Amino acid sequence: MLKYVSENIRRLVPYSQGKPIEELERDLGIKEAIKLASNENPLGASRRALEAVERYLNRLHRYPDGGGFYLRGAIARKWGVSPDAVVLGNGSNEIIELLIRTFMSPGDNAVVSENTFSVYRLIVTAANGNVTTVPMKAGRYQLEKMGEGISPKTRLVFISNPNNPTGTIVTASEVRDFMNNIPEDVLVVFDEAYAEYVTSGEYPSSIDYLREGRPVAILRTFSKIYGLAGLRIGYGLTPVEISEMLNRVRQPFNTNALAQAAALAALEDVEHVEKSRRVNQEGKGFLYKEFESMGIAYLPTEANFIYFQAGDDGKVLFDAMLKEGVIIRHIGGPNLRVTIGLPEENRRFTEALRKVLDK
Repeated sequence: MLKYVSENIRRLVPYSQGKPIEELERDLGIKEAIKLASNENPLGASRRALEAVERYLNRLHRYPDGGGFYLRGAIARKWGVSPDAVVLGNGSNEIIELLIRTFMSPGDNAVVSENTFSVYRLIVTAANGNVTTVPMKAGRYQLEKMGEGISPKTRLVFISNPNNPTGTIVTASEVRDFMNNIPEDVLVVFDEAYAEYVTSGEYPSSIDYLREGRPVAILRTFSKIYGLAGLRIGYGLTPVEISEMLNRVRQPFNTNALAQAAALAALEDVEHVEKSRRVNQEGKGFLYKEFESMGIAYLPTEANFIYFQAGDDGKVLFDAMLKEGVIIRHIGGPNLRVTIGLPEENRRFTEALRKVLDK
């Protein structure tokens, strides 16, 4: 059967999730490891979300609401759009896949930046599409050059904002210039998984382009600041005519009942979101000072993680940190990424990092 697998899929490298804490502790014979690798909310889910899950447990024998009526309605009210403009997904990753499956045929093109979320390239390639990759400059997207990379075969442009893994953003003025200069038949995907952490006043309001009727898709997730990564639920905001096409491709019951219940409750828990922002901002300041005291190069972030370099070989440092019971993310070459954790986790990380660098 393998002879029928396309060459594009043969060349793919599976997405690496990293080691779970339990596996690391078992393999290395250590205890009390901490995970700062996957940009999860260290505070966990809100109390309201957990209570909503508990209330639903006696209904697990029933299928979920396939249309997500109540959750889509709450999201629509939050953004001031029609519920029909909201598409729910098994994490925002599924919305990415729905967009690619719906709008790209074999041989079509998508434009992405280098050093961005690898899933864009992975899914486009699996769909037998082509990817145009535009270089970054100083860890940031070059939107003007991405616009120049658009061809008659381009169907989608992906903009991760804040970008994973660098934590940098594209600004409102950069996005405005970009949107004013691209063909109207190219769909621009604003992947805003970390938007709730942004503090910059220059962050663009992508919802304005949706309200103008532009062909955009705005992706949000409950995995990050809402702390529901294990339930896998996200959503997209897009013009109704586009959402109608996505729903023709979307699988029935793609978001489970517990995820919908938890997300609906989490959306209303403003206090938990504000606390999560505050913990992240304080942790960011602490880690900046620690990096600077160690002479470590890093990129200022608008997300809940920091992209940094500590030496020439990031893999060596990553492995050494594992032995100290601290799981971070090796991006490639000298580049690493650490999730901003709770105060005690941030201290544990910096103490381990000093120890490893002093060896």
